[in-house]
Amino acid sequence: MRYLPLTEADRQDMLAVTGAASIDDLFSDVPEEVRIDGISGLPPHQGEIEVERELAAMAGENLNAGEAPFFLGAGAYRHHVPAAVDHLIQRGEFLTSYTSYQPEIAQGTLQHLFEFQTQVALVTGMDVANASMYDGATACAEAALMARRLTRRSRVVLSGGLHPHYAETTETLLRFMDGETDRMAPDVAGTEDAAAALDDQTACVIVQYPDLFGRVRDLEPLAEACHARGALLVVVVTEFLSLGALRSPGSMGADIVAAEGSSLGNALNFGGPYLGLFATRTKFVRQMPGRLVGETADADGQRGWVLTLSTREQHIRREKATSNICTNSGLCALAFTIHLSLLGERGFRDLALLNHARTVQLAELLADVPGVELLGETFFNELCVRLPGDAADIVDRLAGRGILGGVPLSRLLPGFAGGEDLLLVAVTETATDDDMARLCQGLGEVQ
Repeated sequence: MRYLPLTEADRQDMLAVTGAASIDDLFSDVPEEVRIDGISGLPPHQGEIEVERELAAMAGENLNAGEAPFFLGAGAYRHHVPAAVDHLIQRGEFLTSYTSYQPEIAQGTLQHLFEFQTQVALVTGMDVANASMYDGATACAEAALMARRLTRRSRVVLSGGLHPHYAETTETLLRFMDGETDRMAPDVAGTEDAAAALDDQTACVIVQYPDLFGRVRDLEPLAEACHARGALLVVVVTEFLSLGALRSPGSMGADIVAAEGSSLGNALNFGGPYLGLFATRTKFVRQMPGRLVGETADADGQRGWVLTLSTREQHIRREKATSNICTNSGLCALAFTIHLSLLGERGFRDLALLNHARTVQLAELLADVPGVELLGETFFNELCVRLPGDAADIVDRLAGRGILGGVPLSRLLPGFAGGEDLLLVAVTETATDDDMARLCQGLGEVQ
């Protein structure tokens, strides 16, 4: 067969070389409780048209983002993507191109990555940014590894306001390395003192801005405390648009910024692909993961672009690499760059301010809903609210009314005591006055 060319003898030969008795033995490191035994819930073999009907019926059970008032966030935000973005990234020279393994040939790709790097560095307030990474969570983990290399220390402190998926990704990457990952308790009250967790073995403190609960705070005192103890401050940004209205991490003393860039140019797409952003100080650039595109001049003096630093494992020996992430989400990075270019500096700021204004509007409406309590006084476009009942159950009932009301904290932090009645509500420019009215009415009726 074209796509299944191996015979049983071929498989046995390969197992003999690896020393495994069966194919299942190759997955022995995966815990039994998370393995799937066979394919369940799918229909048996059918013809093409029957399969299409079956899948269409399954998809029809979803309540799609564009079909309902939408207030989901928690790291994945719905924004309007101009039609020009999709039109341009589907041009053949962009859509079918791949990583610049022969950079002197791929001048177009390198140029847009150079522009991308410039945009990320300017918005984050950092000196230099790389040519993108896989997603925000793995960029966060790579920042922890980079901080360990720079400080030659092993301990990483994870703020309780850091998105759990980012924290778990970082813990997974560091699990089999020498050192300690200290994950602080969820910071619902907003009283966390990450500086108190510093010691002489701390490589970095990783905080989110705005944090998981939507709060915004001044990170300058924490940066000063980190530097006084010889540690680095890593700032994670899950909603990149927020930097159009807030102080940049760089202006507050951040050493590394790891961010998710999918809010610009990229639709939600049921969970991906996403876009990892990574920026740092010039003095740290040789330990930055991924690739760096630089500007140069050719033999005739004409402007051109090259890969200035290529320290990922596809370019150099694995043991010398600063990153083993094998994709830089190049098409997503291009979509980001086109969207931000279309907005311009003023448009970027105006869009951020519009998001905040819409969120203030919803906050005022929610304050009048009986039983709903707003937590925190500072926010950008996401709120944490306390409901008079189980948030997951209330969200399910809202969905039954055609309203995607938010993300229950219990979904992100299962088993966290005191989080069952907390709901994260995100507002973007896509939310209308009618959407907000329906959410508030629904919350008042389903409690």
